[in-house]
Amino acid sequence: MRPIYRIRQLFAALAARVTEADRAEADAHLPPEARALFRHMPHEGQAHALRVLRDLKCAGYTHPALLAAALLHDAGKSAARVTPVHRSLYVLLQRVAPSYLKRLPAADTHRPLVALRDHPRLGAEWARRAGCDDLTVALIARHQERIDRMTLSEEDRLLKALQEVDDRN
Repeated sequence: MRPIYRIRQLFAALAARVTEADRAEADAHLPPEARALFRHMPHEGQAHALRVLRDLKCAGYTHPALLAAALLHDAGKSAARVTPVHRSLYVLLQRVAPSYLKRLPAADTHRPLVALRDHPRLGAEWARRAGCDDLTVALIARHQERIDRMTLSEEDRLLKALQEVDDRN
């Protein structure tokens, strides 16, 4: 990705602060069991998710599934302790050795590179178990999928909105 974006992302992660008021705002958009998923995310992940949520709301989006997905789209990264070094290594490997990442065993979700690779699937599974609706689960599972279709379903339109805001944050 763009180097400036990654540097901004690093500083945002280092400066991440999440208050109880922030968590209460998130709680308002999540089923009770899913609130624990959000709170289990590292502070920088919670702060990122809240920025995505707020940007979507500022853009006029109100769909409950989209707002819940905004908060939980990266929850699967919590399967491992992911540091900025892991993120940088993952981005580098995506560019120069994507086949290496594909060969990592899916069962090793406690390994940071596997958690980064599989976080959409993991987060979607956790969200389903935590009582999120099917559309929220689908948006989480697909949030890194690129859409090339000309005609978009409602799910695709919501996914595109999530991706655009996620990419800015």
